[in-house]
Amino acid sequence: MTFDPTLDALNRIAAALDRLAPPESASNDLSGADAFVWHAEGRWLEPIVAVNRIELALLKGIDHQADLLVDNTRRFADGLPANNALLWGARGTGKSSLVKAVHAEINHRQPGSLALMEIHREDIPSLPQLLGLLRPSGRQCMVFCDDLSFDGGDASYKSLKAVLEGGIEGRPDNVIFYATSNRRHLMPRDMIENERSTAINPAEAVEEKVSLSDRFGLWLGFHVCDQDTYFEIVEGYADRFGLDVDTAQLHAEAKEWYATRGSRSGRVAWQFIQDLAGRLGKQIKLD
Repeated sequence: MTFDPTLDALNRIAAALDRLAPPESASNDLSGADAFVWHAEGRWLEPIVAVNRIELALLKGIDHQADLLVDNTRRFADGLPANNALLWGARGTGKSSLVKAVHAEINHRQPGSLALMEIHREDIPSLPQLLGLLRPSGRQCMVFCDDLSFDGGDASYKSLKAVLEGGIEGRPDNVIFYATSNRRHLMPRDMIENERSTAINPAEAVEEKVSLSDRFGLWLGFHVCDQDTYFEIVEGYADRFGLDVDTAQLHAEAKEWYATRGSRSGRVAWQFIQDLAGRLGKQIKLD
């Protein structure tokens, strides 16, 4: 077979162009799962079969917040008006756990009624593209961003604000947005104060920052739990996973555990239970 240098060069050029070409967009079938993770690069919703979550009944000390979020989410799943929700407060107090537990609770009552879409903080600028995919999907979708906050010089909060309420199209009727944050106003105080000091109209600059939180119609505050609530959380976990320990001993060990960490929270209680289960040779499995 005669070697053709021209044909060989063309083949190599074609191969190089194939490598440079963007990958084909992934097929986003929302009927295959109840939970997804949004990948902005590739515009792909990755189905999640087993969601990492804790049962709603095991979340102690946040009954009021849970009732409000369940009611709001149930209305949305039923196609009724509902509010975007901001869950703010101390770390480890059950904010993200509550969102995932409520999603499971709604789908337990009415299977397949609600899809959970997690979007990472760094992908917030792609939120309009995600909503564009969800709008015609025919499913009620809860878009969830964990640990949402903005630092100095980050202007992506403006696109989020526009998407939540202020854009021409507005939030799709079949989409609701839930976020968790350690900050009530999503901005550090020094950032807001800097805007106040450098702006021509300080009041308007501060209002621009604070108005982002106003786009969330439901604000739920979470605070460090007291010792009794902490013990209640620990006891609930111990009972759920069959950790047979005397109550007095359980409290003593749980107290020593939180003392070494300097705080009491649901997260600290869960970490203690994992340690206790390991020492007892017990497996922990969340359904």
